[in-house]
Amino acid sequence: MRKILVIKRGLSSDMRFDLKNGAGSDAVHVNPVYAYAVCKLQTNSTLEGIGLAFTLGAGNRIVCDAIDYLVKHIEGREIHELMADFGSVYKKMADDPNFRWLGPHKGVVQLALAAVVNACYDLWAKVEEMPLWKLLTDLSPEALVNTLDFSYYEDILTRSEAMQLLQSQKETRLERELIVQTGYPGYDTSVGWFNYSDAQVLRNVQEAMEQGFTAMKLKVGSKNAERDIRRARIVREAAGDDATLMFDANQQWTLPQAIEICKQLKDLNPFWIEEPTHPDDVLAHVRLAEAVDVPLALGEHVPNKIIFKNFLQSGCMSFNQVDAVRVGGVSEFILISLLSKKMNVPVVPHVGDMGQIHQHLVLFNHISVGHPALLLEHIPHLRDYFKFPVTIVDGKYLTPQEPGMSADLLQHD
Repeated sequence: MRKILVIKRGLSSDMRFDLKNGAGSDAVHVNPVYAYAVCKLQTNSTLEGIGLAFTLGAGNRIVCDAIDYLVKHIEGREIHELMADFGSVYKKMADDPNFRWLGPHKGVVQLALAAVVNACYDLWAKVEEMPLWKLLTDLSPEALVNTLDFSYYEDILTRSEAMQLLQSQKETRLERELIVQTGYPGYDTSVGWFNYSDAQVLRNVQEAMEQGFTAMKLKVGSKNAERDIRRARIVREAAGDDATLMFDANQQWTLPQAIEICKQLKDLNPFWIEEPTHPDDVLAHVRLAEAVDVPLALGEHVPNKIIFKNFLQSGCMSFNQVDAVRVGGVSEFILISLLSKKMNVPVVPHVGDMGQIHQHLVLFNHISVGHPALLLEHIPHLRDYFKFPVTIVDGKYLTPQEPGMSADLLQHD
């Protein structure tokens, strides 16, 4: 008999974590504070749903205030009844008339929505006593699309198309399920934080390779481009020609700068160049892609499905870095992932959650949607704060087995 689980109350927590010795630094965030706006759903049992949105400092409190408002949409709801038509509830939250003027579908409101939505999926998986990846991969196409809001996607991806896409992947699903045993490949972002010295970057590259990583990322975007080129060469020489390298500019270049610097970085054979210019400027990315034949990875700062839709239609996006703790949570992530599959653009998420949630979502993407199992970003700095931290062995994410989405945090002072 199915357990009846009612959401009695939703509340937020403002959790912030200081980083040390240059960790987490990029061309914008020189001294970052990693922060989670946490949504906790209390129920008529001991089970709680935990959802995260990621921010970088004082703005976290504002997101928490928005969470405390949005949870009214789901308080009093039974979790199975809620998730059976979650797409409709999602739309009501995203279009709440008291908040829509502040967006729509971006900024503080969208981050708060992510935390609430993620908490719902976490609670759903926990009551079913499954890890989130298992819950999602076991759902029928109809049950899955019922959790999605196709508003403004009707012209590019209909509900029936999404169901057909999911159904079409079942024939080859068995071979993709092997990823559960082998582990999902990771790449190391922490080798090349912006404030690390050249010597530290070199040491980190060597340590990452010893840990089994064959893919790693360097932060670029310096005011002096020569620094970026020099450090990129250091990483390439240390890692070798066979290593997979990515360069992340964190939106620091104008289009003319991006064209010039990307031409130089191209000689180092990057797997991608990430966020080369302003994240909302679709046309600038199109012009860059036309000017320089180098793969572009985009999406860390793209806030919603509409801008992803525009990027995917434009043809300039080589890799889709949609992040479930920045867009409107797991529901919107899945919708964007489905469109990305239709447009033949692989999804390689940014991990504002430190990979805790996305280790589930990339398994779903590979098994159910048919995305290639390429890479998942690994950032280790907050692993000690999680109840069930990600496990990396020989550069691969081991498959999580605990019920939920691995978002439960330990008590933090």
